[in-house]
Amino acid sequence: MRKREQSLLLGYSLLFIQPIFMASNLIVARGGVQFVPPISLAFMRWALVFLIILPFVYLKIKKNFKFVKKESKKLFFLGLMGCGVCGAFPFIAGLTTTITNMGIIYSTSPIFILIISSLFFSEKMNIYKFIGLILCLGGVLAIIIKGDINLLLSMKFTSGDLWMLGAAIGWALYSIYLLNWRSKLDTWTRFTLIAFFGALTLLPFSIYENIYMSKITFTPMMLFWVIFAALSPGIAAFILYGKVQSYLGASITGFTLYLFTVYGAIYGILLFGETLDFYHYYGAAFVFLGVYFVRKRLKKNV
Repeated sequence: MRKREQSLLLGYSLLFIQPIFMASNLIVARGGVQFVPPISLAFMRWALVFLIILPFVYLKIKKNFKFVKKESKKLFFLGLMGCGVCGAFPFIAGLTTTITNMGIIYSTSPIFILIISSLFFSEKMNIYKFIGLILCLGGVLAIIIKGDINLLLSMKFTSGDLWMLGAAIGWALYSIYLLNWRSKLDTWTRFTLIAFFGALTLLPFSIYENIYMSKITFTPMMLFWVIFAALSPGIAAFILYGKVQSYLGASITGFTLYLFTVYGAIYGILLFGETLDFYHYYGAAFVFLGVYFVRKRLKKNV
């Protein structure tokens, strides 16, 4: 087998493996919050990620500190969006909604990427993208209102669904600016600093949560969930995502987010006894059909 074919085979294999770790964040969102307050869990998760990777990149940070200082505001924003909003919001959502809902709603993030890119980065909107946008938003709305138009009319949404929608928008902002803000730092150094600033943005909210809402209780289960959150959906998912991207490119790697949705639903059924209702099926169908229209046009432009 040729080297190119071997790389493609490995890449496509990892394409299906990476979302296993990525979607495990939804397990943390449902299971971990039973033992650790959600914001504190997000803070400790990213603080641990930073501490684990720091020894490997410390010398690079020291050597390139002038670039770190120059890019600090951008790194702070990326940490706020990628680790703060996308770190805490899913854990808060897990208190009141299902893994299935979280996965499907989160899969709309590419649509928000499209909207924001069109508004602020002059990316052209065409008929395919517009149709895809309407279908995806319609699918998400169907899931949020649980297929009941009366919920829409009375505005009685599940709070967790709305938190997850906020996380999807946060990930869109993180993805767009991560791509458009050029950096003098290598990938791992940048990721380590993003984790640091993410933990920093979460720290005051974690302190407030611990004092006024729910105090952290240090138990073996608490430590398990913090470590699991740092290693599986944190470091492992990031490493594998980079590997897939190096083999298959950014466009195909984007499919991990939609496999993430499928794996999330499987986790919910196997681990938490969740069931799939009819609105999940047609809501997901609209989302994936919308994504198809968007990607169909993108492929024509390549």
